[in-house]
Amino acid sequence: MQGEFWSSGRIWLWLVLLEKNTMSTCSIVCDDTNLCGEAPLWDAANQALYWSDCVGRKFYSYDAKTKRRALVLADFEVNGCALDQSGGFVFSNNSGVWFWNKTDRPVLVASEVGEEKLQLNDCIADPDGRVLAGSSFYSPSDKYPFGKLFCVQTDGAIQILDEGFHLANGLGFSPDGRTLYFTDSVARLIYAYTYDRVIGRTSGRRTFVRVDSNAGLPDGLTVDAEGFVWSAEWYGSCISRYDPDGRLERRLYVPAKQVSSLMFGGPDLRDIFVTSAAKSEPMPVMPPGYDPDSGYFGGGLFHMNVGIQGRPEYKTRLELGIPLWSAKNPSEPSCSK
Repeated sequence: MQGEFWSSGRIWLWLVLLEKNTMSTCSIVCDDTNLCGEAPLWDAANQALYWSDCVGRKFYSYDAKTKRRALVLADFEVNGCALDQSGGFVFSNNSGVWFWNKTDRPVLVASEVGEEKLQLNDCIADPDGRVLAGSSFYSPSDKYPFGKLFCVQTDGAIQILDEGFHLANGLGFSPDGRTLYFTDSVARLIYAYTYDRVIGRTSGRRTFVRVDSNAGLPDGLTVDAEGFVWSAEWYGSCISRYDPDGRLERRLYVPAKQVSSLMFGGPDLRDIFVTSAAKSEPMPVMPPGYDPDSGYFGGGLFHMNVGIQGRPEYKTRLELGIPLWSAKNPSEPSCSK
């Protein structure tokens, strides 16, 4: 097996990946010992990064100009977030979809769709201001219902786009907005869909990346200006970059065992901010040999710059003049598998 590897053209790929894996210096921005750092989001207008400790129920900001971080919202769970065109935020968490105007407490937008509970993990805005989010009921010890992928229209109507997910996670769009990427961490899959931005629907689900069982779990996700997909690897101490065909282009080391998500930021969107989690979360899908009892699991916010430019995230455009509600008439999944 060893001779086959070294005699094949794979040696060239291995050397390229080795070189790219050593190109980056990863530094720590701040370490609040986040139990589960998540939901990093860059605000270009204010040159600030936002992120959460979803288990510790805290939401932070980091001012890139002054190098100061602040706690901006306490005692509230944020699993995913998006900037709204109003200047506020849309949050997703285990209770549903929320809107926050940055002054008052967050307001619940929707908590269920028919009989479907919106127990949500990550979320993202689409090119036309909708909110996409995946639900998760994963339990490592008990049976659990599969999660779904939802679309919240700008008028508050909610459709089910797809279903059958173990642990819904990171989402991202291709630069032209025609491809949606969506992660199922426990299945070790990143899916790609054809996305119809006119109506906010998905079709043609296909496997974009299947992460090897010896690697970490794919977690948070973002897409750069070249259309390459970046995925944080929980248990993997790295972030991975895949080309538009799903081939691994590089892995960059992060000195934490539980790397949760990432986001481009900075004045030219070439800075990469990476979140991590201090609370060890062992699961049956850990890679062989992973030690969930010792080592630095994370909790800090990390930074690196490899000269690759990201893209600004879309903003939501929720029309909140209507009463906030729980949707009663869900649409059937429209995805073509």
